[in-house]
Amino acid sequence: MNFEIGDIVQLKKKHPCGEDKWEVMRVGVDFRIKCLGCERQVWLPRRKFQKRVKKIVKSIED
Repeated sequence: MNFEIGDIVQLKKKHPCGEDKWEVMRVGVDFRIKCLGCERQVWLPRRKFQKRVKKIVKSIED
């Protein structure tokens, strides 16, 4: 999967606020994602991020 800044992704587990959709804020060795429910930002290593992604809901290319 290719991820771009601005993509909306759905993760396998929900955030404690109840939302499972996140916006990709930074791409690279580490990913920064922002919860669309509470706007909390989280840094994840690429490997963990790719393992947790269920699907890309909205791509910036669409």
